[in-house]
Amino acid sequence: MKIFLSLIFISLLYSGKVYSQTFAGSSAGQFLKIEVGARSAAMGGAFVAAADDASAIYWNPAGISKLKTNSVTFSHTYWFAETNHSYAGLVLKISEDHALALSYTSLSMPDMEVTNEFYQDGTGEYFSATDLALGISYALNITNEFSMGFTGKYISQNIWHMYASAFALDVGLLYKSPIEGLTIGMAVTNVGSQIKYEGEDNFIYYSFDPNSKGNSDKIFSEIKMDSWDLPLLFKVGLTYQLLRSETNSLLFSCDAVKPNDYNEYVNIGFEYGFKEVFYLRGGYKALFKRDSEEGLTGGVGVIYFITDFIPLSVDYSYSTFGILNDIHRFSVEIGF
Repeated sequence: MKIFLSLIFISLLYSGKVYSQTFAGSSAGQFLKIEVGARSAAMGGAFVAAADDASAIYWNPAGISKLKTNSVTFSHTYWFAETNHSYAGLVLKISEDHALALSYTSLSMPDMEVTNEFYQDGTGEYFSATDLALGISYALNITNEFSMGFTGKYISQNIWHMYASAFALDVGLLYKSPIEGLTIGMAVTNVGSQIKYEGEDNFIYYSFDPNSKGNSDKIFSEIKMDSWDLPLLFKVGLTYQLLRSETNSLLFSCDAVKPNDYNEYVNIGFEYGFKEVFYLRGGYKALFKRDSEEGLTGGVGVIYFITDFIPLSVDYSYSTFGILNDIHRFSVEIGF
């Protein structure tokens, strides 16, 4: 417990230094904030301490060491403006107390026709934009109550001729408290290098003085691009197992989130289970967040055993987003 509190204190000190910006759009790589997994999204995104499936790679890497078997998960989100968010994760238990994981995240859009002031109906060219993150994780159970996990990530963003990349680290902690049913979690995500776009569209011909005779208008130059911080998040969460029997279970969860590019907010959620087969979930996102369009969430899940040792989980979630499109997520997880 002392280790857990010490790491929280250190993280708070670190976050106090880097969380100086309080306005939206002041960090890059916003796709890293898009939640993974229909189960967690249905619970309002309150999943830092509840991270007990393969989506823990995203929410809190410490959780993967608590898994009993290997597991693979796939998640798809129909995001805004016809964009699609996809995620895949693989957890490999290398021993009872140690686990490794690999993850893949992408945000993509359909090809779009290039237009300009001269060809407003299109030039005949097409462009696309893709965001990508590749991760490798490691987690261990330090004691029966305390777990720690890490994820290293390579992040890439591309739009037509321009590209940018960065590296980042996620750190997660889980602590099963002496209070029966109460678990505490903490995660710091996207701690890493700044990201800056480069590419052929940065290069231009420049003229120092176009009104002066003898001036060269063919000086090959490069536009200096700004570097941007990644969307750093500090999250602390609690889950409480209010009820667990052979027939019924009920879990409550709450997360407090501190981003580097906006104000603090709270996510809350619950999960009701019937005979460990059917699950009903609900929650509320972004309480106390200024000008937020997010709100109520909900979803369902089913677990079906393909064999006695291979469970298949299928989950769906629905999230309201105010004046924007509501969000639908689907995810599948298989244990082996």
